[in-house]
Amino acid sequence: MRRRKKSDMYIDYRKSYRRRGRNRNSTLIGIITVLILATVFGIGTYYAIRIEAGGEYRLNKNRDISDNSEENADDPNIIPTPQVTVAPTVEPEVEQIIEEVDPRVPVRARGIYVTSRAIMDRRDELIEIADTTEINTMVIDVKDDNGRITFNMDSEMARNIGATTNTISDIADLLKLLKEKEIYPIARIVAFKDPYLAEQRHDLAIKNKDGSLYRDNNGECWINPYEKEVWDYLIEVSTKAAEVGFMEIQFDYIRFSTGKGMSEAYFGPLAEEKSKEDIIIEFTKYAYEKLKPLGVFVSADVYGTIISSDIDAGLVGQNYVELAKHLDYICPMIYPSHFAEGNYGVEYPDLEPYKIVRKVLTASRNKLDDIPEGEHRAIVRPWLQDFTATWIKNYQVYGGLQVREQIVGVYGVGYREWLLWNASCNYSVDGLYSD
Repeated sequence: MRRRKKSDMYIDYRKSYRRRGRNRNSTLIGIITVLILATVFGIGTYYAIRIEAGGEYRLNKNRDISDNSEENADDPNIIPTPQVTVAPTVEPEVEQIIEEVDPRVPVRARGIYVTSRAIMDRRDELIEIADTTEINTMVIDVKDDNGRITFNMDSEMARNIGATTNTISDIADLLKLLKEKEIYPIARIVAFKDPYLAEQRHDLAIKNKDGSLYRDNNGECWINPYEKEVWDYLIEVSTKAAEVGFMEIQFDYIRFSTGKGMSEAYFGPLAEEKSKEDIIIEFTKYAYEKLKPLGVFVSADVYGTIISSDIDAGLVGQNYVELAKHLDYICPMIYPSHFAEGNYGVEYPDLEPYKIVRKVLTASRNKLDDIPEGEHRAIVRPWLQDFTATWIKNYQVYGGLQVREQIVGVYGVGYREWLLWNASCNYSVDGLYSD
């Protein structure tokens, strides 16, 4: 809500009264004076009125007819007002409140991640989950981890580099179905992990100091967050997603790579002026300002560890509090398996999903309390684990019980939204409440 104040129009008029004798001459003089004043006011009013086509009389509301300032002295539209001692009606100072009406309708999301291939091959199965459980949201790949666009959109950059796959060949029908089923559709846009664009446009890729392409531990290239052309490409793809009916844009990999060799990477001269955190915050603000007017919500996935670790925040360029100021939803990935043993005082986080989730989100709440009351603050909507992390030493098989423990942990802190991640889109339905 914005507040604007009207300029102070108060004028201090002071009256002086003089007692006069009540004789006929003074009475006659008074009558003549009134007639003269009436004539003067009549002439002033006449010139302050505009006669427009059609015979209507309208006051010239764009001008202040009492303005006798020097800057308006030669303006024929300004008629000097006689300086008389008749007190006008004084309008008091008014505080005008202008409230922006946000047409977007929020949904308390309880969702699942869905790949473009899964929504084509297993659509009925996934829709059934939403029909029969508390799930009401799907986060669907629009720009995936490989940098490929999953439906046939009219994006100049995507067309020039051949990024469109059209895996989702019936995007309009899909969005129509989701609307009929009252399933909230979120477009997942992978931001700066884009090996496809980086291979096609080396000028937009992160490079090593010798000029060669930087590659992460998997041999994949990343695009450079300091390049403004990359920002505009992401906004273009997001805009097309909004146009076909997605109600929210969710940026994933809105960060720098954590791969080996990043400390020696070269990001260009702008990186000497702005830190990683600075540039990610600037992109987020830019994206929010561009996308909100389209009627979509804007969210971003962030590492759960950045909530309490300034070191991790600096490495990936994600400042939890500052990002929350420029998003509708912030989605920390708080998978129990991703926390080191002993984090938050939990010996084996993967074995205690309720405990670690509750501790991390309590830290989240405390962290976001740094944002003053009344200022914009994103709603926290965490990603939860619905997969088994066999690559760590102390793990357990995740199923319905472990999923439910995490959800209870979310609610225990006072948050009300959550998303489930399983890269294969195989979800533990037994851990979900029936609809």
